[in-house]
Amino acid sequence: MASIKFCGNPVTNKEVNLIRELSEEFWGISRTELASTVCELLGWKRPGGGLKTVECRQFLEGLASHSILILPKPRQGKPKGAKTRTHRTSDGEYGVPLEGSVKDVKPVSLVRVENTADRELWKELVDRYHYLGFKVAFGGCLRYLIKVQQPVDQVVGCLQFSSPAWKVGARDVWIGWDRSTREKHLQKVVQNSRFLILPWCKVRGLASHILGQAARRIVGDWASAFNVTAVMLETFVEKERFNGTCYRAANWIYLGETKGRGRMDRTHKMSEPVKSVWVYPLMRSFRDVLST
Repeated sequence: MASIKFCGNPVTNKEVNLIRELSEEFWGISRTELASTVCELLGWKRPGGGLKTVECRQFLEGLASHSILILPKPRQGKPKGAKTRTHRTSDGEYGVPLEGSVKDVKPVSLVRVENTADRELWKELVDRYHYLGFKVAFGGCLRYLIKVQQPVDQVVGCLQFSSPAWKVGARDVWIGWDRSTREKHLQKVVQNSRFLILPWCKVRGLASHILGQAARRIVGDWASAFNVTAVMLETFVEKERFNGTCYRAANWIYLGETKGRGRMDRTHKMSEPVKSVWVYPLMRSFRDVLST
């Protein structure tokens, strides 16, 4: 059997056979339930202990597409590849224009999304105003609402941090990672996977100010949520849309470009827009920590 990997790690023939047996034995459960079962049995968990259910379902569907196993039919729901549906409320409607500089709207705060109301508002705003819309993040995830208090207390944006990309040539070369070292330390990198300033907010310097505040905040929050100390941040900026100006202003480091392959591209046939790669070390000794 050809080499099979899950999240960059080899999967043995014995494990593949176990997965095949599970898919036959538990035919009545959903694909997501099957993925959770596989993760439990094989110990496919995040550093904080959560199951890698989302990644595992994608992995199982990849095996099924190559006739390695047969999966239960998808349960009725949204079409595959469709964006997650979000509610539309008056709270998410276009707001009153806000202009000026950061000093005109201070203090600026990051409010961690921890309750249902904030979660629904975050999802609605991202789905309405971010060009990628709302999608369920891969791996661990922390979200924030961005608020200002002048001239009135209001939400002006959204921020999300999530698990890192598995393999990025420019990043891996810059750190000095070989395959085994990357697999050992990858979860110490955290990805800024969504950053939205609402379109009616035209405050000079706000984006870089937020990025600076987030870099100081994320280490403690990520450790609290997932029991992992974040050592470096990464992000990917679609080149045809943005120049990465706010990241440069916030002292992020430009490393190069992606090759236009998505997270789940195992066959080199899937393509995505080319993105610029930016990183932000969170400690002076980051390279020693990531390379040891």
